[in-house]
Amino acid sequence: MAYNYFPTTYQPLNYAQPTTNNASIIWVQGIAGAKAYPVAPSNSVQLMDSESDHFFIKSTDASGMPMPLRVFEYKEVSMNTPQKTPQVAQPDMSDFVRRDEFTALSKKIDGLLNKEEVIDAE
Repeated sequence: MAYNYFPTTYQPLNYAQPTTNNASIIWVQGIAGAKAYPVAPSNSVQLMDSESDHFFIKSTDASGMPMPLRVFEYKEVSMNTPQKTPQVAQPDMSDFVRRDEFTALSKKIDGLLNKEEVIDAE
């Protein structure tokens, strides 16, 4: 006689899969909340502070040990105001020689060297 050990209607187990939604924002309360937030090994997560204008990046290494918590401040940038272009420092041109002065000096030096060659040859 054969015994049926399986139920007649077999349904696979439904394991709950964690959903990862990268578009969601993770809010924490201050730096204490950021330090307490669990992060899986070899991962990083961005945490927004609900109490101030800060956000945190919390990372862990391969063994799950937390790395130093990185804290950032953010501020709104208005698109209507023109952005300031950084001023490039102009070099001090008083220490430079103009091209025509350099050419004249080069000709004088060449003339002096040619005279010395003529004197050495005699």
